[in-house]
Amino acid sequence: MIYRAVYHSPLGEMYMVSDGKNLMALDFVEVVPERPLGEQAEKLDASLPVFATVRQWLDSYFQGGRPDFLPPLSLEGTPFRRAVWDIMRRIPYGMTVSYGKIAADVADILGKRRMSAQAVGGAVGHNPIAIIVPCHRVVGSDGSLTGYAGGLWRKKYLLELEGIHGGQLAR
Repeated sequence: MIYRAVYHSPLGEMYMVSDGKNLMALDFVEVVPERPLGEQAEKLDASLPVFATVRQWLDSYFQGGRPDFLPPLSLEGTPFRRAVWDIMRRIPYGMTVSYGKIAADVADILGKRRMSAQAVGGAVGHNPIAIIVPCHRVVGSDGSLTGYAGGLWRKKYLLELEGIHGGQLAR
């Protein structure tokens, strides 16, 4: 069974979606129609322990903290997308990485000569778990704020919350 609950963030309502044990999706309510998992949730149940953990993580984050734990996650996707999401999970708080750098890292992981930054952009755009898997920390090669399913204004807010101003690239 798939469960759903709502989190009231400073940036608007977010759906949390779980299989009962793991967080499968976290996204802003208005983005959900583009990502059907939230709409497929069979049961609204805010009392699941995983949702309490996600709320605790998000509350800490939005209060300017750096949560030192992760809720249990279940990321389902192609090997390419999972490789991109895994790299995103390792982007340090307060830092950004370019699509091109992630493309180079994924190429190394998958044993390819090169990888397209545009393909990485597609995988970043399909990240099912906003904020916790920090796709907002991925920027253009010049530090520009390109693309964010939740809206560029949210990406800017999240980066500024982390103290990032003007595209400080991690590597």
